[in-house]
Amino acid sequence: MSFARRITRQPIAFDPDRGAEVLGRFAGQPPEIRALLAGTAGCSPYLKGLMEREADWLEPALAGAPEAAIDGLLSDVRALALADLKPGMRVAKRRAALLIALADLGGVWPLETVTGRLTDLADICVDTALNRLVGAEIARGKLPGATEADVETAGGMVALAMGKQGAHELNYSSDIDLICLFDQDRFAPDDYHDARACFIRVTRRLTGLLSDQTGDGYVFRTDLRLRPDASVTPVCLAMEAAERYYESLGRTWERAAHIKARPCAGDLRAGWAYLERLRPFVWRRHLDFAAIQDAHDMRLRIRAHKGLHGGPDGAICLEGHDMKLGQGGIREIEFFTQTRQIIAGGRDPDLRVRGTVEGLARLTAKGWVPEDVAAVLTDNYRHHREVEHRLQMVGDAQTHALPNNPEGFDRIARFMGQGDTAAFRARLTARLTRVAELTEGFFAPAPAEEAPVALSDKSAAIMERWPTYPALRSQRAVEIFARLKPDILKRLQKAGRPDEALAAFDGFLSGLPAGVQLFSLFKSNPQLIDLIVDIAATAPELARYLSHNADVLDAVIGGDFFADWPGRAALQAQLGARLAEADDYETQLDAARRWAREWHFRIGVHLLRGLTEPDEASAQYADLGGAVVAALWAPVVAAFSQKHGAPPGKGAAVLGMGSLGAERLNARSDLDLIVIYDADGVETSDGRRPLAARAYYARLTQALVTALSAPMAGGKLYDVDMRLRPSGRQGPVATSFQAFCDYQRNEAWTWEHLALTRARPVAGAPALGERVEVFRRALLKEKADPAKIAEAVQDMRARLADAKPAKGIWDGRLGPGRGQDIELLASAAALVAGSPETRVPLQMRAGVEAGWLREAEAGALIAAYDLFRRVQVAAKLLSDRPVVPEDLGAGGCDFFLRATGADSAGALALRLEQVQAETEKTIEAVLSRGKAGT
Repeated sequence: MSFARRITRQPIAFDPDRGAEVLGRFAGQPPEIRALLAGTAGCSPYLKGLMEREADWLEPALAGAPEAAIDGLLSDVRALALADLKPGMRVAKRRAALLIALADLGGVWPLETVTGRLTDLADICVDTALNRLVGAEIARGKLPGATEADVETAGGMVALAMGKQGAHELNYSSDIDLICLFDQDRFAPDDYHDARACFIRVTRRLTGLLSDQTGDGYVFRTDLRLRPDASVTPVCLAMEAAERYYESLGRTWERAAHIKARPCAGDLRAGWAYLERLRPFVWRRHLDFAAIQDAHDMRLRIRAHKGLHGGPDGAICLEGHDMKLGQGGIREIEFFTQTRQIIAGGRDPDLRVRGTVEGLARLTAKGWVPEDVAAVLTDNYRHHREVEHRLQMVGDAQTHALPNNPEGFDRIARFMGQGDTAAFRARLTARLTRVAELTEGFFAPAPAEEAPVALSDKSAAIMERWPTYPALRSQRAVEIFARLKPDILKRLQKAGRPDEALAAFDGFLSGLPAGVQLFSLFKSNPQLIDLIVDIAATAPELARYLSHNADVLDAVIGGDFFADWPGRAALQAQLGARLAEADDYETQLDAARRWAREWHFRIGVHLLRGLTEPDEASAQYADLGGAVVAALWAPVVAAFSQKHGAPPGKGAAVLGMGSLGAERLNARSDLDLIVIYDADGVETSDGRRPLAARAYYARLTQALVTALSAPMAGGKLYDVDMRLRPSGRQGPVATSFQAFCDYQRNEAWTWEHLALTRARPVAGAPALGERVEVFRRALLKEKADPAKIAEAVQDMRARLADAKPAKGIWDGRLGPGRGQDIELLASAAALVAGSPETRVPLQMRAGVEAGWLREAEAGALIAAYDLFRRVQVAAKLLSDRPVVPEDLGAGGCDFFLRATGADSAGALALRLEQVQAETEKTIEAVLSRGKAGT
């Protein structure tokens, strides 16, 4: 479609007479085009000059589509020889600048297309110039080892587009920020210095080609000062040197700058690989709220350096106001967006986008920015950029300053298509003020009122120790904590027992190895203080754990912490995706630990706050354990296979036993596992270090155990118990399928058959897991001998009573008539019934259906088991030690009573005692009948 037919907005001519001077050259154009040209010429002496100079080229360009005309100019640049680059690029820039301005002014293109086409031109010019210059060096033999084939990739040199060019957001008269690098790995060590000198020459010539002012103008002013330590480093660096700098000395503003970085010229593949290696520097795994203060400090430094402090009362004065750096300006919106991306982008790759508008949209979709705030900032960002373009179009100046006189404001108002200057000023002031309000509140929220807090002598003495803690050793941490402390104390005072709550919070604070990140997190998310106070007052041991694993708090504000439980399959898929992102095996194991720690914490918090019941939490802990084993199995096998080859035969299946098999764990459960394999006649693996099948699967099992239980920087995942495998500790750690079947049929004790009533495949080869399950079901039916089972259970109960007595009245698991005893009877009921069910209530029901249990007995046992499980799950969240009611504190006791449905500690103790006695009697009666065969 032609240019004329797409014009939707016409600027008002500032000086009709001056504008009319150009119309004679375009007499054949439609009226709307003539009006656009006259208005543009009247408002901009610079564009008027371009129209007069490029009239012969512009005349036909206006008749077609502007996209095609710009594409033609880009093709022209691509075809330029080195000798023709300097004038040729300037002509292309001049023509592109004119056509893009008219498309912008006429409303033919939206902002994103305008800035995108300006960026396209910059990319093509930089890439073409870089390739021609490196090609010339190669032709002269100045780049060691390089041939003509290396010209296409600039011999390993790359230019990174930073800032607005990197984000495809160049403004009308923008300079371009480049970081020039070269891939040192393409050169022999002896050639490194010659290659480096060559690339430095190329970079200097490149900036001259782009920046030098000639009779044809310039292409793009080029700035290389964003490179590492620009005051002392050469204009082109080796990638390795740049990486070392960022790893050791990189600052927050450099991280923010790299949000928009992208390769735009030269060896693009090497450039993307470099940025991928830099990803851990830019995007950190934890939520980096300390970046807010860094960005705020930078804003203040910019304002101080540029003298941009607004009016004497803080109000915005339009005369001379900087639309980019001033209050409520473009940079405020960019900082707001980039800082939020820096905070959360390490955990969420979807937030790693370069454009400001797209960044706001992504942040809104993920719940980091309210929708109405994002809408206001997006609208004002586009409007501010439009004003910026008009300011720069007046005289092709890299300026962002509004006029200082009425005539200048009249010009810009007309250039914006508005005839009422006063209304234009009012609307612009309102826009700048609104942006300032929204962004200032984010970077520098109003200080909290410091109402005096009455403290007991005990609390005051505790607080006197705080300055000596590791978390408060840096001045920055002290400053942030000083702003937080009044709010923390106020929230602690609301606890049932303030002194007790403060003492528990002190345990949390004293264990923190550092404070800046966490205190910044609290400062931006005050609701986390309530959570910490709640945890400290209820479960001091959990608070101490949290002080050493504070990164789990990231999950609380990550968007879905309080969402519905996703289930095991979704957890396994999520962890699998996280592991796939890791670069190596050790990184995968650390990633699994961080991920599992967050979900483990989530389950505990939901239970602690009454959002889930103990049985729900127990099922969730089991989901998590199963998901971890299943997701880790693939990388464990992959790492092992690199040395020893793929698993021989049909692979292995991992069975969850005990509580994992029954899908009910607690906060401190270990995992009972056994591994069964089927070599299918294959004697050895086929790797570079082959192993016999039996040894292969034994060592693979050990690798899985190590992956789960080895202490690493992120802690360990689970302790693993494999004593339920055939022959226990004397047997091999992995058993062949045939040996497993033979053993269970011919050699296993009854207690081993009882153990199989709580077995289920959790990882490994699905087909083998199904075969194991088919065998398990058949075996349970084969071994359904009620009298023999009752006798074996009686004997086992006696052994357990001697070896593992109850640890107090509030022990929900050990001792006759308690949880473990009920689980044993449930397993017996399942075995008698030949039932495949693995969970206690369902096993009890199977026992009723088989006539081994009476309905009333099963109901009482299920109710008792629920009570004891509640006690056990709640106790394990609070501590790994036996529960002593008087040591729990008010918060812990309240939680314990809520979890168990009791009114008081005394009432709960009495109830547990009664239920335990009744349950013990019921179990003995059932077993007596079973032994007698009645």
